[in-house]
Formats: sequence, C-alpha cells, structure tokens
Amino acid sequence: MDKAVENDGMIGAVPVASLIDRFRTLASGTLSDGFAGSICGLLSVLFGISYAALIFAGPLAPGLSYGIAATFLTTAVAATVVALRSSLPFMIAGPDSSTSAVTAALSAALAHRMMTDGASGAEMIGPVLIIIAMGSGLSGLFLCLLGLARAGRAIRFIPYPVIGGFLGATGVLILTGSVQVMTDHKFAAANVALLLTPLGLAKVAVGAGIAIAIFGARARFKTPLAMPVVLIAAAALFYVALAVGGVPIAEAQADGWMFKRPTAVGFAIPWSVGAVSHFPWHVMPSLFGDMLAVMFVTTISALLNTAGIELATKQEANLNRELNALGAANLVSAILGGYVSCISLSRSTLGYSIGATGRGTGLVVAAVGAAMLVVDPGFLAYVPKSVLGGLLLSMGIDLCYRWVVQTARKLPLVDYLSLLAIVIIIFFWGFVFGVVFGIVTGCATFALSASRINAIKYSFDGARYRSSLDRGGRDLEILNRNGRELQGMSLQSYLFFGSANGLYQHTKQLITANSDCRFLLFDFRLVTGIDSSSTHSFNQIKLSAGTNGVQLVLVNLSPALLHAFRIAGFLGEDVILGDDLDHALEHCENIIIDRHREAAGEFGSFVDWLAGALGSRDYATTLAALCRRIELPIDSVVARQHAPSDTMHFILEGRIGVVVDIGQARSVRVRSLGEHTTIGEMGLLTGNPRSANVICEADSILYELSAEAYASLSTTHPGLAQALLTYVITVMGERLRFASQAIGILQN
Repeated sequence: MDKAVENDGMIGAVPVASLIDRFRTLASGTLSDGFAGSICGLLSVLFGISYAALIFAGPLAPGLSYGIAATFLTTAVAATVVALRSSLPFMIAGPDSSTSAVTAALSAALAHRMMTDGASGAEMIGPVLIIIAMGSGLSGLFLCLLGLARAGRAIRFIPYPVIGGFLGATGVLILTGSVQVMTDHKFAAANVALLLTPLGLAKVAVGAGIAIAIFGARARFKTPLAMPVVLIAAAALFYVALAVGGVPIAEAQADGWMFKRPTAVGFAIPWSVGAVSHFPWHVMPSLFGDMLAVMFVTTISALLNTAGIELATKQEANLNRELNALGAANLVSAILGGYVSCISLSRSTLGYSIGATGRGTGLVVAAVGAAMLVVDPGFLAYVPKSVLGGLLLSMGIDLCYRWVVQTARKLPLVDYLSLLAIVIIIFFWGFVFGVVFGIVTGCATFALSASRINAIKYSFDGARYRSSLDRGGRDLEILNRNGRELQGMSLQSYLFFGSANGLYQHTKQLITANSDCRFLLFDFRLVTGIDSSSTHSFNQIKLSAGTNGVQLVLVNLSPALLHAFRIAGFLGEDVILGDDLDHALEHCENIIIDRHREAAGEFGSFVDWLAGALGSRDYATTLAALCRRIELPIDSVVARQHAPSDTMHFILEGRIGVVVDIGQARSVRVRSLGEHTTIGEMGLLTGNPRSANVICEADSILYELSAEAYASLSTTHPGLAQALLTYVITVMGERLRFASQAIGILQN
C-alpha cells in the first residue's frame, strides 16, 4: 500500500493540513510584505527625487540627473543591507530628510569654496559626488565602530538641547531648501527681491498649499496612501491649471515651474583616478565641521528613529546590530558613490502598519530603487517643482515643529534658549560654529547642573552618629557631651571645581561654627571621581583645618581617588586614612574618650560599675555575688546561635562581637560591644533562643548571670530585680535613640 495512504493524510510525520496552513501563512506574509514594500518603495522614490532636488539645487542643478541616480542607488543598497541584517526584519533604510539636509549643506559648502576659486557648475559635480560619498563612508565607519564597541546607548550622554538644536537646524535647512527648489533662488537676504516677485510668490504659495494639503490629508485620512495621493493629485491639478489657462508646457518650463530636461547619464563610481586627483583637497579643513555634522546627525537620527520604531511597533531592536547594519550599508553606498543613509521611521512604521513582518518589505523597496536606475531621467521635465517643494516643505515643518516648537513645553528656559541658539547659529554661520557652540553649551550646561548637586549627601557629628561599637554608660556620656569634636560628611557624585569649592566654603564655616572640632571626617564611598581642581580645594581644606588644630580623616578611598590625592601631595602624617567609616569612627571616638576619661573618673571594679548602673552599692554587691567571673581569650565562643538564652553577661573588660551565621559557611558581624556593656539581656527576659553567635574579639573579662539566679531575684530581692530591669530598659532605650538619630541623619 502507498505510504501516503498508510499515514492517512500525512506526508512523512507532518500533517497535510499543517503544511497547507504554513503555506497559506507564508503566502499571506509574502503578499503583505510585497504590498507594503511597493507602497514604501513609491514613497522612497518621491522622497528620493525631492532629496536630490534639495542637494543639487542652485549652482549644482546641472548635476541633478547624477543626484537622482545616486539617490536610487543609495535606496537600493541601504534597503537591501538593512533588510538582510536588521534585528527587526521589516526595517527600511534609505536617504532621509535630516541626513539629506546636512548633506546638502556639505555640498553647498564645497560648491561655494570651489566657486570662490573660479569653478563653474559643471566642474563642481564630480567633487560634490566625491564629498557626498566621503560623508557616507565616514558616517558608515563611525556607525560600525559604535556598534562593535556596543556604544549604541551613547546618545544618552549627549545633552538633549544639543540634539534638538541640530535636528531643528536640519528642519530649517529643509524649509529654506524647499524655497530654493521651487524658485531656483537661494533663501538669502540678497535674493529677497527675486523671491518677492509675483512669480516667486506664486511658486511658494502653490508649494505651501500642497504642504497644507499633505497635513490635512494625513490628519483626516489615517491611511499610508494619503501622501502619495495628494502629490499625484497636485501634479494632475497643475496640468489642469495649465490647460485651463492655456499655458503651454514649454512656457511653464521656461518660467521655472518645472525642471529643465536633464540629459540621460550613465552613473559611474566617482572614485576614478582623474576625479580624485582633481578634487580640491585644500578645502577639506574648512569642511571639517560640515562633515562632522553629517556623521553626528546620521548617528542621532538612526538612534532616535530606532527608538521611535520600537515604541510604534512594541518590539525591541538590537541597537548595536542596527548600527552595524546601517554602517555597512553606508560603507557600501560610499564605495558606489551614494548618499548617506538612515533608518527611516516613517517608512518602517508605515510598512509595519500595512502588515509587513518579514525582510521581503525592504527587498521590494530595494528592487523599486534599482528599477528606477534604468528609467530615463527626462521625466523630471514634467514634474512640477512646487510638488517636490511642497513635500520638502512638509518635512521641514515636521522637523521644526517637533524640535523647535514642541520642545518649548518640555525643556527648562535655559535649555530651550540654548537649543534655539544652536539652530540660529547653524542657519546663519554653518555647522562648524554650531558644533563648537553645541560642545561648549553641553559642557557648560553639564558643569552648571553638576555644580547644583550638593557634594555632601549628609553631615553628622560624633554625638549623633557613632560607630557600631556599643559602649558603657560612662563612655556614652563622654561621647554625648564631647561628640561634636568629630564632624563628618558623606560625599557623593563626581567632585570637580564647582562642587569642591562649595565643599571648601562649607568646611570653613563648619570649623568656624564648631571651635571644639578636633576631627574632620570625609567618607568617599559614594564619590565616583575627582579632578585636579578638587584636590586643590582639599589642600585648602587641609590648610584651614591645620590652622584650627583639626585633623582630617579620609575613608573609603578608591585606588583612583587615592592616586589623585597622592599626586596632589595631599597625603601625609597629618591625614588619617581609614578603610571604612565604622572603624574610622571608632578610632576617633577612642581618642575623644581617652582625652576626657580621666576627668570623668574610672570604675575601680565590677561592683563600682554596677553601683553606678543600678544606683545602689548594696544592689551591686548582691548582684556581683550572684554572677560568675569568666576570663576568656580572643576568639572564644561565649554563646552559639540558636542555643537557649539561659545567661546574660556583663562585659568588664575586652570586646565582644555579635556574629550571625547566614549559611553556606558565611557569617556577618552585626555589632560589637565594649567594656561596661551587657549582652544577652533580651534573650534572658524573653526566653527566645539566641539569634547570633557571641564571640570574643579580644581577651575579655565577663560576669555571667544565669537564668536561675535572675529568676530568684524577683522573690528574694525584688528591689534589685526592678533596678536591673530599669538598667536594661535604659540601655535598650539609648540604643534605640541612637538608631533613630542615625536614620534621621541618613534620611535628611
């Protein structure tokens, strides 16, 4: 029997129905991609012609046919490479409005310098094609480097006003360029009379009407076909108007309503030996700013457009992969003599909204661009300039509205004014001055913003914020009374000339207001870096402190900070360095206590200490008789975690650590207790098992009170039991008060 029959509708192990469903899905996806690609390809053609007209305008008009061929070549290359390499398969790339505007500025700058040297329009076409390809190549190389370095998020380090200023300026350049496309006159003060002639005003008015129609159609009809329909309808109405007015096409062409008929050209790679040798290399230094602008705007547009596509489609792109793909597309385009390309936000989201899901969309766009390479450019003689001018006008208005108008509601006044300044400077003086002003403004804005950040996260003194070492009542009394001899500050952020100088001024006032200050402590745990001017400010702090008998204490210094202070000659015997804040606080506290302990008096014995704690020497003698004296060496275990709480200990000498076992052979010390303190009192009162290990951190002398002895006090010595309970509550209250103060300092 036939195997297909045996499998009952199965081919191999796959159901026939499943294969049919897959085929239908594939066919449906292919049709959707093809339709979306056709629509986006049509828009790419319209945009491409308008971009070519923008770049090859004025004295470069003789090269328009070359520009159109380069546009279609760029569309084919960019759409193919990005479609095959993008992390989002429906992504479409090609010449874009922002990149075309800065490319037009670069080309115009070269043309102006060549005309100054006496070159004519035809002689400038070859060098202009080379400079355009160079802009594409350098942009592609820069994008690839960003992608390989995984630095796609670097846009976050560029101030928003700088980004907005550059993109807003491109919008203004497109607006002025659209006027030149429609009237053949550059938008400049010298050409005002020519622009204000009845014919010039009529051309601009028609273009403005088409731009208004585009905006109205997009708002009224939520369809991707709105813009192409408006443009086709505008061209048709133009010819209807000519027929009604009895104006011959030749006359309209002569009056500049349409392009002159370009000659058919065979597009060739501009990197020939002759063309390169005749390139005016001496003008390249003057074009540095414009070339940098092409790279900057291309990178910014690619990153912003990708982010916009992610939001519109709710899909996440691999940003570094997108940079690599777009960089490769620009490198290939540069080799073939094409423009700089960018990921298109409008066409990518348009294709996705139509139903594009696969790489076929971009490939169809590429096929449309490649097909246009074989079309006779003579059709331009029948394209109304006002139609392309209206399209450019709508693009320029879009960019200006987004980056110049809308940002007024989003940015602080100072940032918005800097954005406007960048736009104005680029428009009147070019991208060179715009780049310089943008860099200076960005640095100044950062410095101003950073200087507003207080370098001091919180301040404290030794009376309110202490080390984790629990001390006896007499020592606590000394610290409460003399703790202001220690003044401390936790520093934060990056310390530079602005914030460090403010720290110096604050420190001078602090020392003046606290004449008894002996230690000035700086905690650098939250400091990310420091510059040379900041170390100078710390030398000023050191000089002021030394004059007033104050010793500096620096803790949590990273290797980089330690190196910076060492180079500045700041470190010496008069500066105390600490590994962490807690041990530095303990060191300073010990010195303060030693200085004042003699005046406060010493406890002579265990009974003397208890007498002061309980308020009665008789109580102290009775309680001492119930305790067992224990002498333990360092590292001895006094009690173990989870063991019964059947004893409490009075620490006469030494030091005890409370260590919590957190599992997997790891432990954490949570507190440390010094002489004339107690441990285990809460467990004795509550009866709960011990929550931590109790270990000697030094040779210690302890007095142990058992649970049985403590229980007997309630019946045999009720007054003593009450006094002991009062003492325990006092100790707990002091610890809680100190914890509350520390929390308050950290919160404020």
